[in-house]
Amino acid sequence: MSITPRAGFAITDSDFELFSRFLEETSGILLAKHKQYLVQSRLGKIVQEQNCLSLKELITKLQGPASMKLREQVIDAMTTNETLWFRDVHPFDILRDRILPELLSRGSGSKIRIWSAACSTGQEPYSISMTFDEFKKKTPGKLLSEEIVATDISTQVLAQARRGEYEMLAIGRGLSQDRLVQHFSETAGGSWVVKPDIKARVRFQSINLLGQYSALGQFDVIFCRNVLIYFSSEKKTEILTKMHSVLKPGGYLILGASEFLSGLSDKYQMIHCQPGIIYQAI
Repeated sequence: MSITPRAGFAITDSDFELFSRFLEETSGILLAKHKQYLVQSRLGKIVQEQNCLSLKELITKLQGPASMKLREQVIDAMTTNETLWFRDVHPFDILRDRILPELLSRGSGSKIRIWSAACSTGQEPYSISMTFDEFKKKTPGKLLSEEIVATDISTQVLAQARRGEYEMLAIGRGLSQDRLVQHFSETAGGSWVVKPDIKARVRFQSINLLGQYSALGQFDVIFCRNVLIYFSSEKKTEILTKMHSVLKPGGYLILGASEFLSGLSDKYQMIHCQPGIIYQAI
């Protein structure tokens, strides 16, 4: 049976299953069986550019020996990049008011390192950087060295994140006027650019969460928010186990509001922060 074309190319049930397997194997993203419309809408432009008449033709090209760039384009198109500034608020309050004071009190003198996994267009790591700035102003005179490593599978969104430039529509999604004025500069074209001191803390890097993380080094805190919902339970457990291996003893994992750990009680303990839940590496 064929699905009625909605974007100029045909999709059969078997081709959709084949593409779903490709997407899960390469990026971990699970496509529900009713998501054919998503493939139609997000891949329409690529299918047209590749002169394909069906999803099957595109899959054939994806399996070719010179398909690396095309694979990257397809993953970019299928990756959900919905994000906000200071999303859900309380994780950043917990970082500023609980985690950073604790890390500072440990007195190790080492650099505090935070990983923003699946950082999309940069709102989360820049929000973390602003949180560092607010903490330093709240505790003047305290020595603190920090680094934020921000990763994503999509090279397209990473390029945008590195620029740190946003239109007013994107700026208005969760960012207060006070933070806008303090941490951004307006361009002649009406967009807003993250100021150099906020940007300097953040290092962007392309990482597939299905790959290895050991080269990233060890972290005090990992933000992995609103991305695990797109993975199977097996892949989710695999990712969280690997994240535990790059968390320092006693380090913290912060998940999205609708995400919870299960079956990893030997690696993480749950901490209720009222509001919010964080997980500490055992």
